[in-house]
Amino acid sequence: MSGWTAADIPDQTGRTFVVTGANSGLGYQTAKALVKAGADVVLACRNTAKADAVASELGSQATVAKLDLADLDSVRTFAAGLTGADVLVNNAGLMAVPFRRTTDGFEMQMGTNHLGHFALTALLLPKITERVVTVSSTVHQIGRIDLDDLNWEKRRYRRWRAYGDSKMANLMFGKELAARLDAAGSSKKSLIAHPGYAATELQGRTENFSDLFAKLGNKLPIAQPAADGALPQLYAATMPDVESGTFFGPTQLFGMRGAPGRSTYRKAADDVRFRGALWDESERLTGEKFDVAAAG
Repeated sequence: MSGWTAADIPDQTGRTFVVTGANSGLGYQTAKALVKAGADVVLACRNTAKADAVASELGSQATVAKLDLADLDSVRTFAAGLTGADVLVNNAGLMAVPFRRTTDGFEMQMGTNHLGHFALTALLLPKITERVVTVSSTVHQIGRIDLDDLNWEKRRYRRWRAYGDSKMANLMFGKELAARLDAAGSSKKSLIAHPGYAATELQGRTENFSDLFAKLGNKLPIAQPAADGALPQLYAATMPDVESGTFFGPTQLFGMRGAPGRSTYRKAADDVRFRGALWDESERLTGEKFDVAAAG
């Protein structure tokens, strides 16, 4: 694994990947590397105009499908239109945006980053043959999920805490899905990855003074290009012998950059009881139930 790059991706000819948020940043780099390795890629994006431009660049192996994770009706429509795929990469996300709500009334970051992907995975799992990769963040470390107020209806909104909560939810979901697949005797895998510090369009959308620091940070040596930030999720999505439930990230500079490998994480993510409660609340809010055993 040492020094692993996109050039080490095994041949993906004949395999189909769904990548959410594939029109820019990590998603674009992931789709680009997968197409180069021979895969067919569904660019699942809210902004289909930008996705069409990416598909035109990548060629006939890339197709575009409308998906707005902040609208459960859009999630359901997308899922109904997908015939099948080998791998789902839950990549799309928002970071530290001002308070707003999704179409369904969820806090935007929890609703997009976690609940939208939770519902999408529930609907697609029977159609996914091999694995699900969910993208988290090192910022999960500041997450302190409040199950009684998942959508910030009772508390004063704190955008970075809300982002951390959503990324901890991503990590917990990926680990819980792995545990449930294993318990059901499924051959399918659930992996989790994070990009470290990657310079992407995700930064600079807080609409306050922190945007300036984000833009400066993207120019510092700590920040790696988006193509390098995509490596952990590419590793998780393509390598044949990865262990389900593993969290991958960069291995240098405290997990901020470098080749992909196993990543450390806040051990609260191993709290099985809390993960189960988050799962139940996510099913209640989205109205989408997982049938892991029937998913094969």
